[in-house]
Amino acid sequence: MERRKVDILCVQETRWKGSKARSIGAGFKLFYYGVDSKRNGVGVVLKEEFVRNVLEVKRVSDRVMSLKLEIEGVMLNVVSGYAPQVGCELEEKERFWSVLDEVMESIPTGERVVIGADFNGHVGEGNTGDEEVMGKFGVKERNLEGQMVVDFAKRMDMGVVNTYFQKREEHRVTYKSGGRRTQEDYILCRRGNLKEISDCKVVVVG
Repeated sequence: MERRKVDILCVQETRWKGSKARSIGAGFKLFYYGVDSKRNGVGVVLKEEFVRNVLEVKRVSDRVMSLKLEIEGVMLNVVSGYAPQVGCELEEKERFWSVLDEVMESIPTGERVVIGADFNGHVGEGNTGDEEVMGKFGVKERNLEGQMVVDFAKRMDMGVVNTYFQKREEHRVTYKSGGRRTQEDYILCRRGNLKEISDCKVVVVG
């Protein structure tokens, strides 16, 4: 994070049990929540200099948590999410989206929101019919879980940030396994704040 000059990072599948904040070295602190050391878990990593700006931490579930910060007079809500995988029951998926809806509805409309999440879904390439919430630059075809992301963006008047920037596939793909190359991790923000974002791409580490 230090080398990449990352100040805030949303993390998923932390698999740490507990509800704590801990220093992780190199000037960063991790706020996390998990109920099982073998599955799920979410967190937000902050550069130490921003820790004093944290006004509120909401550890909602082992799939959703949020931090509210005040930075130079601007209220910023950072939400980390981890959606159920494709093979999970529909009820579990709907429960996740219901929780995320509640988190969004609790945030005043005048405050900034950035969601960094592993949504385990593909919103797909192209945006016909969905121009108000996404750009054209997804990856491959949309699936049910990706449709849930798009539906959420429409409900909450948000934009799927990844899809607005034309990049080579290597800078759009967030998951690789064998021959599979997909996009499952997304950043969302309020549509009214999209103009404040100058770039979004996948950075290959290692």
